Amino acid sequence: MVEDIETARLNTQGSGIPSQPPLVTPRDFLAKPWGIKGRWTTALTVGIATVLAIKSQGAIALQVRVTPESPQLGDTLSVMIETQTTTQPPRVSIGQKTYPTFSVATNRYRALLPTSPLDKPGSLQVQVTGDGEVRNLAVSLRNRSFPTQRIRLSGSANRSATELELNRVAEFKTLVTSQKFWNGPLLKPNAGRVSTVFGVRRYYNGVFAEDYYHRGVDYAAGTGSPVVAPAAGRVALVGRESEGFQVHGNTVGIDHGQGVLSIMLHLNQIDVQQGDFVQAGQIIGTVGSTGASTGPHLHWGLYVHGIAVDPVPWRFEGID
Repeated sequence: MVEDIETARLNTQGSGIPSQPPLVTPRDFLAKPWGIKGRWTTALTVGIATVLAIKSQGAIALQVRVTPESPQLGDTLSVMIETQTTTQPPRVSIGQKTYPTFSVATNRYRALLPTSPLDKPGSLQVQVTGDGEVRNLAVSLRNRSFPTQRIRLSGSANRSATELELNRVAEFKTLVTSQKFWNGPLLKPNAGRVSTVFGVRRYYNGVFAEDYYHRGVDYAAGTGSPVVAPAAGRVALVGRESEGFQVHGNTVGIDHGQGVLSIMLHLNQIDVQQGDFVQAGQIIGTVGSTGASTGPHLHWGLYVHGIAVDPVPWRFEGID
């Protein structure tokens, strides 16, 4: 199956997560569960250090939890933060990359940090700033083996992406809206079997694609079978093969809020319009083989802050 081949141009970088030794000597503390399901229920025991400003009463106000407990390449990290003040949201960063935080309750915030198969496994240095304090957390990112495929492209499957589709898809992937629309684990968008898993590396016509990985999950299904929204959200992208979406084919992109996005490719029919608000399980179109595709299938890509992450933990465990 062939999906968004142009991702070698659009997403040639990982999440920019550096691998470096801890900045300080860590002090361990045991985190408590924060309502994340499945294997994410147990919060990660992390190193905490460097209190830049000590409160007058001597207590440490800034509390931080990171899940999943033992992340691997492709996982989405959830950083939960509790503060004593509400003057401004805390700041979360890895190296030079800063991630937005969103309020989940009074004095409680969350940031989502994506990882990808292009990142280096090892120690992630996550810095959290708030309440006049700084926490430096060392999070161990496990390696993961991804399958390799050899794809021979010819004819319509060997098309080049147009500037129109490249620009519109790139713009879609930058969306970060403040409201959270999803609720609980995401739904399977099609009833077909999984034909290509997330993270597959590929040779195209005998040449290894260095900065490529399969940025989603493919479902093999017959033309015309329904495709549903995996979660609630606003339709922020509708692109058609007839308008120049030569690689993506007929496309629907859904903004689930807070930097979480779904993109559905190679559709036959599109049943929504840009700007529509859809509910989880609502039909948005049907399976097809439009664009650079070798046969009928649905490609579902899940993006967090512009990085394609593994949808499987979101489906079976979820982040509430």
